[in-house]
Amino acid sequence: MKCPYCSYSESKVIDSRPTDENVSIRRRRECLRCERRFTTYEVVETMPLVVIKKDGSREAFAPGKLLGGMLRACEKRPVTLAILQSAVTEIETRLRALPEGEVTSHRIGEMAMEKLRTIDEVAYIRFVSVYREFGDIHTFMAELQGLLAQRESKK
Repeated sequence: MKCPYCSYSESKVIDSRPTDENVSIRRRRECLRCERRFTTYEVVETMPLVVIKKDGSREAFAPGKLLGGMLRACEKRPVTLAILQSAVTEIETRLRALPEGEVTSHRIGEMAMEKLRTIDEVAYIRFVSVYREFGDIHTFMAELQGLLAQRESKK
């Protein structure tokens, strides 16, 4: 680690501890030449997750966009923000575990629908109606009937 004061490239670590969020390690260092102290932070380098959109374009995965869509689906429903944030975190964890580093927006939508189905059925139907772009009442009713059949089979 290069000293910010004299640019000497060798230092010793005096103290190491995790940050409050446990996402990085804070290290106090002392330069072996000028003996001045400085702080560095060590973080895990994550590979970027790329989303392949319907039109073939690519963009970085944005958990906030997914959370926003799920929040809109849960509007005026008894679903807490913490539950939705947990769902988004779980989806992101599953996506980052994929070996490819790229995922289609379709797959992300399917994962969001899967989570919303277990969280709130009304929010699930709202999300599906926008995501699948229902063209008419018949496709909407088919989705509802599938949901009702699934509920009945669990009884």
